[in-house]
Amino acid sequence: MELRHLQHFVAVAEDRHFTRAAERLLVSQSGLSASIRALERELRAPLFVRTTRRVTLTEAGRALLVEAERILAQVRAAHEAVAAVQGVLRGTLALGTEQCIAGVRTPGLLAAFRRRHPDVEIRLRQSGSPDLAEEVAAGRLDLAFAYRTRADTDQLRSVSLAAEPMTLLCHPEHRLATAGPALSPEDVAGEVFVDFHPDWGPRQATDTAFATAGVRRAVALEVNDVHSLLDLVDENLGVAAVPHHFRHKREALTAIPLKGTGPAVYETVALLPPPETTSPAARALMTLLRTGGL
Repeated sequence: MELRHLQHFVAVAEDRHFTRAAERLLVSQSGLSASIRALERELRAPLFVRTTRRVTLTEAGRALLVEAERILAQVRAAHEAVAAVQGVLRGTLALGTEQCIAGVRTPGLLAAFRRRHPDVEIRLRQSGSPDLAEEVAAGRLDLAFAYRTRADTDQLRSVSLAAEPMTLLCHPEHRLATAGPALSPEDVAGEVFVDFHPDWGPRQATDTAFATAGVRRAVALEVNDVHSLLDLVDENLGVAAVPHHFRHKREALTAIPLKGTGPAVYETVALLPPPETTSPAARALMTLLRTGGL
């Protein structure tokens, strides 16, 4: 089994299209097809279901994709490790992050990293925390900044960045704005909520806190970015339960502590693969984060 066969297979699996994958790899379509056929012969199993309109993975293909991505990530890490020993950090840093993560200012961190390591190509992907955890575990991301959604495993470890309580944001003219120095989930159970999609960390933290309190809430306005959430609350269309540090993003809104959610219900972490497969670029970024060398 050759590495190029695995690279070709992963490209087709990602693009779900032979022509697009061939263009991206800068190889002929016939050569790409021959590479996939050779891999299927060696494994004695079809990897793709091909139709005139689309290409989909077979069960064997899905199983291979997990291992192929992990193998290619390890090969890339090996190349970058040798370069690092030679005194030059190069290659790629693939970083994932949720929006507005506490404990790290991602743009400033990446800018400082680029100044120190200009030969490293930076790739950034924004997504929900469960998806980011899967991407790191599969080797598609070098590391990610996310909300803690799971315990550490053999493929995934976490480094705590920050932990904080949840805060309720509302319009200054909303009835809750003067309801008291703090509110409990029971106090706001009947309100219309603005919140993120269910795979975002703040939404999961709020859902967990309200479920623990035995309180149901209605999320009528669901968004996928921080600014939209704040804008909707600013128009008095609903209230939002958010991590405490969000209160500084829109000073005109009223922020009220949310009791009963625990002092550290929202924990953000850096998600990394096992130490032996962590890329030199990821280690360098974490060192920069720890030392505050921005």
